[in-house]
Amino acid sequence: MRQLKICLIGGGTGLSVLARGLKAYPVDITAIVTVADDGGSTGRIRDVMDIPAPGDIRNVLAALSDAEPMLEKLFQYRFDTDTLGGHPVGNLMLAAMTDITGDFGHAVRELSKILNVKGTVIPSTNKSPILNAIMEDGEIVVGESLIPLKNKRIDSVFLTPANIKPMAEAVTALLEADLIVLGPGSLYTSIIPNLLLDELAQALLDSEAKKLYVANIMTQPGESTGYSVADHIEAIHKHVGAPFIQFVIANHKTLNKKISSNYARSHSTFVNCDILKVKSMGIEMITNDQLVHVNKDYMVRHNNVVLADMIYELALSEISTIQVTQREEE
Repeated sequence: MRQLKICLIGGGTGLSVLARGLKAYPVDITAIVTVADDGGSTGRIRDVMDIPAPGDIRNVLAALSDAEPMLEKLFQYRFDTDTLGGHPVGNLMLAAMTDITGDFGHAVRELSKILNVKGTVIPSTNKSPILNAIMEDGEIVVGESLIPLKNKRIDSVFLTPANIKPMAEAVTALLEADLIVLGPGSLYTSIIPNLLLDELAQALLDSEAKKLYVANIMTQPGESTGYSVADHIEAIHKHVGAPFIQFVIANHKTLNKKISSNYARSHSTFVNCDILKVKSMGIEMITNDQLVHVNKDYMVRHNNVVLADMIYELALSEISTIQVTQREEE
């Protein structure tokens, strides 16, 4: 059987964690990564060199790397001195490679070779977009890092300039995929920014691949406060302009009081798994009792091994269905 093609869309730590889990499976992985981040080291390098944000790209490259552990450790090493600006080595390498090649997308491809990346990492665009948000009270916030700080309910987000083109490779990856996976990650600042590129959104709708959304476990203050699983999906569909998600992986277990109180201090709450509403949207919900891992600090995370296995099993079942249908038609 040919190798399954799984295309991931997102950014932040969520996408890199998911990519690391899937790396163990016999699949062809492509990760389309947002470059709208403007905070921290990423923001400073972006402003100085006028290149797309390297931070999320760096994390996914490290996650998919099959290089020597010390090389990956070096790539992710962050200087903590003021002299070197607190920059991770990987961000500096991406900036340097962009300077050498004259193109950010080319820089990512060259570093992928050096790091022996399993799969393909593609910035959603080769430009340096600005993410803006329109709040429900009408206020417009300019800049990805400032959006959550307003602590207001978001109505919609948009990019400037508005006519930014996606990487051609990203469009092709969506059209050739067997399964497209969105998330987990920050809804408005990691996932949706990729979908604001018109050609990328259209390719997502046109693709014959099955579309899966991996829901967050906890809400994010200033971004998805009070959101249920269905609310996350509706926000994604709103920005693409049409419903397209067919499956969602979500946590259905109730968190214990100690975990809940730990998150309450940062105004983060459990994402309500509103199964009936999700089903009414024509979306199949997939869950697992072992989907959530709780660490020693009572922080919850997706169980990377379980999540990757669930995605792989879904991809296998869907491609098997497609192949059977094709044989019947023949």
